[in-house]
Formats: sequence, C-alpha cells, structure tokens
Amino acid sequence: MVTGRLIHTGQVIMDLVMRVPALPRRGGDVLARDTELTPGGGFNVMVAAVRSGAAVTYAGAHGSGRFSDQARAALAAEGIALAQPPAPDEDLGLCVVMVDAEGERTFVTSTGAEARLRPEQLASVPVTSADLVYVSGYSLMHEANRAALLGWLPGVAARVLFDPGPLAAEIPGEVLAALLPGFAVLSCNATEARALSGSDTTEAAARSLAARLAAGAAVIVRDGPGGCLLARNGEVRRIPGFPVEAVDTNGAGDTHCGVLAAELLRGTALDEAAYRANAAAALSVQRNGPATAPARAEIDAFLSQAAPSRAC
Repeated sequence: MVTGRLIHTGQVIMDLVMRVPALPRRGGDVLARDTELTPGGGFNVMVAAVRSGAAVTYAGAHGSGRFSDQARAALAAEGIALAQPPAPDEDLGLCVVMVDAEGERTFVTSTGAEARLRPEQLASVPVTSADLVYVSGYSLMHEANRAALLGWLPGVAARVLFDPGPLAAEIPGEVLAALLPGFAVLSCNATEARALSGSDTTEAAARSLAARLAAGAAVIVRDGPGGCLLARNGEVRRIPGFPVEAVDTNGAGDTHCGVLAAELLRGTALDEAAYRANAAAALSVQRNGPATAPARAEIDAFLSQAAPSRAC
C-alpha cells in the first residue's frame, strides 16, 4: 500500500521526437521517419510512478502558452496534481530528441518557464516524512532552480531520490558536495556514474558514489539489459535485468526512476524495487515514445513469464 506522495521538483518540457536512420554528420541533414511533439522530461518519471500506483504532485514551474497548455492537459489526464500556478508570459522549453535505428537517443534542449522555479514556490509545498522527493540534475544546472533547492532541501523531512541525468558531469562540484549527503537514493546510468565519480568501471563508480552519501543511503547504477548495480553500506551487488530487443530507449531511465519511486512509497525493499524497475524499463524500450512506462499489472505479468535467476 502506498503511504505517501512522490513530489517531483524537476522540469516538465516538451519533447520534439524525431526517429532517424542515423544522426546527421556535422553540416548534414537526414530525413526523419516520423515526428511527434509530446510532454517529456520529468513528465515521464511521474507517469511511470502513477502507473505503478503512486500519488504524484508536480512541484516544478510551468508557464503560459501552447506548450504549457499541452503539458498541463497531459499531467491532468494522468492524474498528476500541480503545486504551482502558471507563470505568465513564458512558455515551457523544448527538447529535440533524435532516436536512431538502434533505439539510442540524442538530445538538444532549450529552457523556458520550467527553469525559473522560485524559493517561495517550493516553500509552499507541504511535505511529510511519508513522501518521497525527486530531484533532477537538470534542476541543478538552472541558477534559479538550484538556488531554490539548496535553500529548501535541507529542511525537507522526506526521503530524496536524486537522478543526475545526462549533464551529470557539468553539475557544479560544490553543489553536489552540499547536497549528496542528504540523498537517500542516487539513481543514474553507467555513463553518468563514471562521469560523476571519475572512475573507469561501473562497479568502482557505484562504490565511489555510495561513499559520498550518508550511512544507509544507496546508489543505483542503471546498466541497460544488464539490470543495475546497487551499492549500499560498502557492498555492491547486481540486480539482474531483462535482455530484450529495444526499439526506443528514450525514457527508459525515467521509467526506471518512476517505478523505483512508486515501489519505495509502497514500502517495497530497495533490491526488489530495483528489480521491478528493471522489468519496467525492459518493457518500455520495446515501445516507441518517451512516456511508455507499463502499468503495475503489466510488470507483474512480465515478471511471471520472463523472470531471470535472482542470483547476483
């Protein structure tokens, strides 16, 4: 039974998703097979959490205009509550997502109202110890959002889940040093883990990052079909994954984080929550689109048919 809410402090933006045979060379051009404009960024994490049974509140900033209207309609359709009113005179940012023939994705992102979160906006969001707060590394790249979070997070009673994201290596070192001890879970992919830690191997990266967290806190390093590494209290173990044929990896990490969050709110043990998140990510990469998280019942059915050995 879910006991609290997922409070998402990151950014919802619009994704312009183009599926291409390959990325163009510098100065070149390619024809996209299809194009879609859809809410993305933090939206994908929240949708994954909702579909696994969590109550979700979006505490981030949003604006006015076509993109913001489309994003709010999509949030409402998924049952996600808004904590903030729309900011006037500025719309949401846009992320151009190119998905190649192997399902890998490449991003170019512009910013908008989502990067203008103010301290008083976060202070207005009620948080209890039963809740789980999600923090995105993208927030720490925006001056306004970073300042708001640095002032707000130390007083938050809830557990905090941190996903540094693709720009992990560009997050200011002093900001990470200030915030890492307050995170209950850090979840990132293998490339991000190595960039953050300066380590050559994924296992060493997981161990190094875990050493920078408080006692009892955990690092999860997502490793595609290999599942994920779970590092906690000096131990690193692999949580098995599910090799599948990927058609679109866009949003797989978001699905993993959202399902992980929903399971932690349900009281599921961390290793079991990570295992279910691995299954959810495997399902999501078999579908085109960013917000492709499965429902909890779909994860149950998948695990009953395809569960690998739990040996680590």
